[in-house]
Amino acid sequence: MTEPTLIQRRPSVWRTISAVLWSFFGVRRGADFQDDIKHLNPFHILIVGLVACFVFVGALMFFVRWVVTVA
Repeated sequence: MTEPTLIQRRPSVWRTISAVLWSFFGVRRGADFQDDIKHLNPFHILIVGLVACFVFVGALMFFVRWVVTVA
């Protein structure tokens, strides 16, 4: 009797973005974290994390400049 094989999923961009955004928010289930470790590429997580960080800082800078000009 043969064992059933698991379907290997390719790491998708959306799944990587989702994992990084949940990490930025600070809420992540342990089971999802373990699943991410198995299926996501660490290099992709690093790149998406850096881009998200720059976007977040840029949005904060834009917001501060907007508040200062309105006030």
